Amino acid sequence: MSRDSFYAQSGVIPFIRQAEEFRIVLITASNRRQRWIVPKGNVEKYLTPIESAAKEAREEAGVLGYIYPKQVGEYQYPKWGGICHVQLFLLEVEQLLTIWDEHKARSRRLVTLTEAYHLLDIPEVKNIVLQLPSLLADMITL
Repeated sequence: MSRDSFYAQSGVIPFIRQAEEFRIVLITASNRRQRWIVPKGNVEKYLTPIESAAKEAREEAGVLGYIYPKQVGEYQYPKWGGICHVQLFLLEVEQLLTIWDEHKARSRRLVTLTEAYHLLDIPEVKNIVLQLPSLLADMITL
């Protein structure tokens, strides 16, 4: 692939609301089990970015829930000799599966917003995590 190749990806920041607190669901990267990430993957043909993100969340993290339709962020990174452009959405977790497609390949953790901020390494994702309460408030009042 040339450096001009472009890959559309989408992902979610899965969260659980517990009274006035939030928990973020993080998973380990498949290639580096000590690196904590949020679920994401290529936007599949015939699926919207939201549908693809929901599919990745189920496969990679074993989470099901409601995805808020407004995109909350994006970032890019180099891979496969090109550039991956990731659209991010919020997913309010309604169900945590005990067994899911990649449960043997990845670890899953529920962490506070502050813990997630310190475990994640992508600045755009870290910032969304810290802004989660206000992002949700904005979406609900729209």
